[in-house]
Amino acid sequence: MFNERLRSGNGHAALPPDDRRTHPRFHFCAAAEALDPQHRTRMNARTSDLGKGGCYVDTFSPYPLKTAIKIRLTREKASFTAEAKVVYSKIGMGMGLAFISIEPRELCILDGWIGELSGSVPPEIPDLPTMKEYPHVGAGNTYGAKESGYVLNELIIALMRRGALTEEEGKTMILRLLHRDFLP
Repeated sequence: MFNERLRSGNGHAALPPDDRRTHPRFHFCAAAEALDPQHRTRMNARTSDLGKGGCYVDTFSPYPLKTAIKIRLTREKASFTAEAKVVYSKIGMGMGLAFISIEPRELCILDGWIGELSGSVPPEIPDLPTMKEYPHVGAGNTYGAKESGYVLNELIIALMRRGALTEEEGKTMILRLLHRDFLP
């Protein structure tokens, strides 16, 4: 029965279970740009999950099964590019991609994202303000108040690394913490 679906001729079906993914997938939302070099078609969409072996792209008009494409995923300031093959395609839903060729530099980006998603690597927290950058804050406080501010700062950073706070929420909280002596 499964093989009959594959021979339906529309090019939009799933591959047999033998060819399914071997790596875990994680929820991952990023901008996706896919290019079919053979037919010179390009699509812009979004991913919904990512794993070491591939990703799923949400799109109403996916490429047909077995199409070889080049995919670029962009999240925040980082981009990942790979060659991929469509292994699942359903019109109106999206397509599952298996990565077939990844450059070493690109693999570092993919490994970093997967590390963050799996919890094995903390996310990078760029350009957070530190107490050293604001020596005037808390100048009249006692040592205990400064210490509690430091502890709260560390707690906010830990929550950001675990994904409980977004980068923007964390930065806002830290800035409010650092400027609390100047608030009415």
